[in-house]
Amino acid sequence: MPRLALLLFCAAYVIPGVFGRDPWKSADITAFGYMVNIAQGRTGWLAPTVGGLPADAALLPYWIGAGFIKLLGPWVEPALAARIPFALLLVLVLVLTWYSTYHLARTEAAQPLPFAFGGEANPIDYARAIADGALLALIASLGLLQLGHETTPELAQLASVSLFVYALAASPFRVLAARVAVLVALPALAASGAPAIAVALGVAGGFVCRASGYEPARRFVPWIAAATVLSAGAALALGAWAWRIGAGAWSLAGVWEILRLLAWFTWPAWPLALWTLWRWRGQLSDRHIAIPLIGVLVSLIACLAMGGSERALMLGLPPLAVLAAFALPTLQRSTAAAIDWFSVCFFTLAAAAIWLYYVAIQTGVPAKAAASIERVAPGYVPSFSVVTLALAAAGTLAWLWLVKWRTGRNRHPLWKSLVLPASGVSLCWLLVMTLLLAPLDQARSYRSLIQRIAHRVPTSACVAAPNMARAQLVALEHLGGYRVDARETPEATRCDYLLLTETRARPAAPGASWRLLARERRNTSEDEITAIYRRAATRPAATANR
Repeated sequence: MPRLALLLFCAAYVIPGVFGRDPWKSADITAFGYMVNIAQGRTGWLAPTVGGLPADAALLPYWIGAGFIKLLGPWVEPALAARIPFALLLVLVLVLTWYSTYHLARTEAAQPLPFAFGGEANPIDYARAIADGALLALIASLGLLQLGHETTPELAQLASVSLFVYALAASPFRVLAARVAVLVALPALAASGAPAIAVALGVAGGFVCRASGYEPARRFVPWIAAATVLSAGAALALGAWAWRIGAGAWSLAGVWEILRLLAWFTWPAWPLALWTLWRWRGQLSDRHIAIPLIGVLVSLIACLAMGGSERALMLGLPPLAVLAAFALPTLQRSTAAAIDWFSVCFFTLAAAAIWLYYVAIQTGVPAKAAASIERVAPGYVPSFSVVTLALAAAGTLAWLWLVKWRTGRNRHPLWKSLVLPASGVSLCWLLVMTLLLAPLDQARSYRSLIQRIAHRVPTSACVAAPNMARAQLVALEHLGGYRVDARETPEATRCDYLLLTETRARPAAPGASWRLLARERRNTSEDEITAIYRRAATRPAATANR
């Protein structure tokens, strides 16, 4: 694939969503809260808190975000500064996936059989074409679309897993780079909140390299063992070992939900990966199959053990894309055509729907689409931007040209079957992050709720918020500027204002010492009602100032 086209694909996928928005609920803004508290000196680097509540053990991602906030603080607002390194981590994931596939495709077992009279593909060109396909498969994966653009510890975990897969793949060809990569990958994965996955990958990777026919790969086993020990030590030093096994997920409904998650989250890589396993079923121990397969299996087991966690499943997307790429040389023409026409129909309709909602926002027509936007983001005031319209139009024209090129009578390379799914995902993400970003930001941000709370509670006040979600605590601290106490009970707190989360079925009852001021919803959510209370009587000054 032309390098410029590949770079444009990656840019259209990574950059939208980085600028022009608040941190969104709930994991995104929660992680940001710990980062900004560290950077602004409100809490320690080894024990970050939000509203007095401690963080989980994923300290490394918080340090990365806090470091960028401190570094870029004079020029960039904190939310954007924290988002930049995680966008770079997503770029790193894409790069490492390409190079991992490239090195695996260069192995003797992965190369196509030579023709009787010559004329077969050059091994380097073949490996690059397979690597292009893996990168497109990863971009096309639906599960990576939102989670890959968040500022959360899971993105650091994803980069660590990708680095580990690269280390295994490159060990026969880039000895020094592979050793450095594995010594960084597994400890970083453990320090990012996934020590059990780090140890499991280390053990599985050691077995694969031990059975390899490449002598450099067999000599790589001690380095994997050292990295595994380091990861366990890093998790122990940071207190990262925690019990995260999900309970109650194995009912019939739970199993159905997990199957649904697997089906859409890993689309379109999973059918291609299954086809790879079938076509290469006699060579499952070969490096180009075994290495990505252990990454997928460890991630899948972690997902099932955690009750269907999509964030654990996300860690398997890069190796799954590598597996999917090795199906491309064996796809029949009818299968490739089916993928193309499905992609054309689905993403063209999706893009048309996004444009329809944008027109409804600007003109009020069609009325149903405009009403649905008002329900999702009540109070949103439409605005017009020439820049966002130009970017969206350019992306749409590029999609139409790509569809024309792909459906033309041209000779197409190996990656042809994945170019439309990847470009369709990139197009829809670009359109949403340009045309619909403003109402979507209002719908998924806590800013509108904090503004309504500010009408009742002065920004200089101390606010008690026991049992409130960490995402809302961060919003109160950094969007509202409040001093928040989430540790004390309503009876023990010294704050004069109290916020409680309730539902219609279960209203809050803090006691007679608190007077209800108002109940506010986050947009139209019935499940996120915030009850605002003030003390019914003023305490003596000596007690208030203790």
